[in-house]
Amino acid sequence: MQGTLNEIDIRSILQLIKLGQRTGELLIEADQTSLGEASLLYSSATEKIDSPGIFWLVFFVNGEIVYATQSQNRGCRRLRDYLFRYQVNIVPEDLEKIQRISHNEAEYAYLWQLIKQNRLTPDQGKSIIQQMVRETLFDLLSLRQGAFVFEMGLALDPLLISIEIEPLVREMMQEVQQWKQLHPYFESPQQALTIAAPQQLQNTLPQKAYEQLLHWADGKTSLRRLSRRLQRNLGTLARGLYPYVERGWLHPVMTISPSISKTKKPSTEAKSRNSPHVVCIDDDLSVSKTVESILKKNGYQISLITDPLPGLSLIFELKPDVILCDIAMPKLDGYEICAMLRHSKVFKYTPIMMLTGKEGFIDRIRARMVGATDYLTKPFGEQELLLLIEKYVTPKMRSRSH
Repeated sequence: MQGTLNEIDIRSILQLIKLGQRTGELLIEADQTSLGEASLLYSSATEKIDSPGIFWLVFFVNGEIVYATQSQNRGCRRLRDYLFRYQVNIVPEDLEKIQRISHNEAEYAYLWQLIKQNRLTPDQGKSIIQQMVRETLFDLLSLRQGAFVFEMGLALDPLLISIEIEPLVREMMQEVQQWKQLHPYFESPQQALTIAAPQQLQNTLPQKAYEQLLHWADGKTSLRRLSRRLQRNLGTLARGLYPYVERGWLHPVMTISPSISKTKKPSTEAKSRNSPHVVCIDDDLSVSKTVESILKKNGYQISLITDPLPGLSLIFELKPDVILCDIAMPKLDGYEICAMLRHSKVFKYTPIMMLTGKEGFIDRIRARMVGATDYLTKPFGEQELLLLIEKYVTPKMRSRSH
């Protein structure tokens, strides 16, 4: 089983694995549209991807999750964070030995060794894996675009814990939604904090909490690492910090790219610049204007193209986040436009939604065959349009009233 997240979302993939009671590995890799990294590369789940992209591996036994990890977990850094609460350290020599002899992921194998050595209890090990799986699902359920491969395989051995998919997904979906409410101040678990107004914080917080904040708000410790070390889930932690960030007493800063500056309260201009950009291709001006009116007032950038032939070159200049395309147009119909765009690397993974008055099954199948992501039947209402677009792209910058 393999494909892209434009074709099937993470929740549906997990549901299929659960229903099939599958045992094996699921590889998901983000593409540049989702995370701003290098372009997506395809590979088998049993091979390690040699690319600068970000990917996740989720392991299953009989349709339940038993472990999950991420490509950026170098040197078992994540495990080090979770061991912090138990005052257990990783011995580099032991880790190197595990990496040489174990067929399992090094982190998982090392965790088992700590349990065998009685440096951790089995319950502590189970708790750590549960938290690892939770943070992996948080990332995956936030992911908009990418590719996946699931391969049947042998179960992890020995097995420490298995986690039922459905209740965990429901719980993590709620956490993702709560996290989104903190935009634009918090946009990534990789943001760290710096203190901008120490006196105001000291006057407001209890002394112990203020001393903790002084220690951790160093501009280097990400919110994710902080949540691990303080034993609090990411959403709860961010909601507790949000009032101080909103007042400007704390500043979130990115810990990955040095080119990303401190996040401040965005101006109207910044909101427009960072909002998802939608291009609507439709020769019916009344439909185009309706789409423009709906999207503009909901925080999107929108460009209209009423003549698709000269408009194709404009699409490549605009590089939109989403394309809405009418099917029935003279000279060049929507199927032809979609097929041409899909042949370009630039729009290989861009959501393309077909606008059509046709409701026939064959038309939907044809749209899928040329690479359409989804479709919307005309006439449509405001909520139908917004729900379809937000299924694939959620605006980063949105006024508080929305």
